[in-house]
Amino acid sequence: MQRKQLAPGVFLTELDAEKFNRCRIAIHLRYPARRQSATDAAVLSMVLERGYAGCPDMTQLSRRLAALYGADLGVDLGSAGGDRVLSADICGIKQQFALAGEDLVASYADIVFGILFEPYLVDGSFDPEAVRIEKESLRRRLQGEYNDKRLYCVRQARRRFYGDNPAGIELYGYLNEIDAVTPQTVKAEYDRILAQATIDVMVQGADAAPVAERLLARLADIRRAPAPITQLCPVPAAPVRHYTEEISGLTQGKLCMLFTRDAAGELPSIHVLRMAMGIFGGTATSRLFRNVREKQSLCYYCGSSALRAAGVMMVDSGVESANIEKAEAAILKELSDLCARPVDEEEMEQCRRTLLAGMDSVGDSLAGLAGWYYGQIMRGEPLTAPEEGKAQMCAVTPGQVQEILQSYSYSVCYALTGQGEEADA
Repeated sequence: MQRKQLAPGVFLTELDAEKFNRCRIAIHLRYPARRQSATDAAVLSMVLERGYAGCPDMTQLSRRLAALYGADLGVDLGSAGGDRVLSADICGIKQQFALAGEDLVASYADIVFGILFEPYLVDGSFDPEAVRIEKESLRRRLQGEYNDKRLYCVRQARRRFYGDNPAGIELYGYLNEIDAVTPQTVKAEYDRILAQATIDVMVQGADAAPVAERLLARLADIRRAPAPITQLCPVPAAPVRHYTEEISGLTQGKLCMLFTRDAAGELPSIHVLRMAMGIFGGTATSRLFRNVREKQSLCYYCGSSALRAAGVMMVDSGVESANIEKAEAAILKELSDLCARPVDEEEMEQCRRTLLAGMDSVGDSLAGLAGWYYGQIMRGEPLTAPEEGKAQMCAVTPGQVQEILQSYSYSVCYALTGQGEEADA
């Protein structure tokens, strides 16, 4: 398990996959998010999945993957604080299982690197028809946000909370900007990403040396100036702001509460943060689940989560419209109680068992293992095995949980209310 630097801003990590009969190559391009081109980046990720110069349409690409014993290919766009991560991965059977001795690893690498470094272009820009199709797909996706009232409430709260903070840039762009997206603007965003991205390639179950050679060959003619990792500033603490939106036909109200961290400087340990969220509202033994949902029956669901880099904690709940204020007060009381008194060891142990069970499943798949290690890379941590992570989880103390929960201040409350017979999402 090593992470080697191959060139400025280019790294390769080789991971053990002895127990699997498949191998996997994944490449991650981490680059600064930019508000004015967020919609172009979203369309780009969708267009790239359609093919590349060697297989310029989805039919040819599907045939090529089928010929490689049914290899799987994926392209994804994700968030990392104020950065975005454009990823492509391919997974197929290991080299030794090729029936005719084919060089499967070379074929896998050519496809996944082709997707990101040799896209199919028409007159120097992306295929207009592919861009048109994916613009409409993105339009339907963004329009569908309103139909999923839980998602809609969360995003409305985030918009009020972040304002112009870089962490608030929408991952999939903006509905009112889709019409302005063109093959040329998508190509300009693609060029920016290639120039600025930190590139991480992760190889599992295959010889990494030829993969590294192919990667450097693809990058040889690309002018690059990798950008530093975006350092986010937490949203400043301020008096809580309440927003209420009435929606006709809504039968189940939605409540989203956002909190900002007061503490500046070093980010909290991911293991302490996970324990804090598990104790507060992230597990079936949490305070919010046991006390607000089960004992008081104030909500249909109620959970907490946190974004470490952005310094934000969220409580997301589905409630009867008449109970929104009661649910809000009950949630705040549970947080106040946790801040006032350390958690007892029995409650810590219940939460810890749940989290450790989840960590046990990390090694059940190649993607799970790769995600574990790339998460450490994104956080700037040394690479450690899941077993070490479990040991660190076991070392978290009640005082650490209390301290991190005490650092959050209530900032934004967004509620959806309404009455009617029409069911909502």
